[in-house]
Amino acid sequence: MPHGLPFKVQKLGHAVVNVTDLERSRRFYTEVLGFKVSDVYPASMMPGGMVFLRSNGDHHCLALVGGAPAAEVRARTLHHLAFELATLDEVFRARDHLRAHGVEIVYEGRRRAGCQVSVEFLDLDGHHLELYWGVDQIGSDDRSRPAEEWRQTLTLEDAVRIAPPGQDTTLHDSELKRRISER
Repeated sequence: MPHGLPFKVQKLGHAVVNVTDLERSRRFYTEVLGFKVSDVYPASMMPGGMVFLRSNGDHHCLALVGGAPAAEVRARTLHHLAFELATLDEVFRARDHLRAHGVEIVYEGRRRAGCQVSVEFLDLDGHHLELYWGVDQIGSDDRSRPAEEWRQTLTLEDAVRIAPPGQDTTLHDSELKRRISER
């Protein structure tokens, strides 16, 4: 690990892939590979629609985005990769670290389904990557968080201030707490 890196990737959290036929792909991943559906976005929420799939307790480990052109092989590829961080504080530190290294950040805050807090950015080849914390967990009841509890935000600071029910967004680093309270 590079000296002074202010965060540590815990695991590959999820992959999102573009597919030509969302329903056909959903059936393949659920009926052939045994994944379970956690949530679905209609085309009005995500062009082409989106299906969130899980194989463990995480809200999703794989998501499918529909609408990739069948004739264009390059369109049926990776949408993004996401890497889990251990703490919410690390997401803030990761954002600061990326900015200090001139990395283009394309999104920060909290998404809807899964409710994870994240920083999204492009690598040197333009691959979309995400560093996140706090993805919802799905228990033995197989229920995901209802959509009315999602709290999408467009900044990390708002993700702390506007948390969904049950998500503890307490920062532990006193310097980060101070910076949030000043904004």
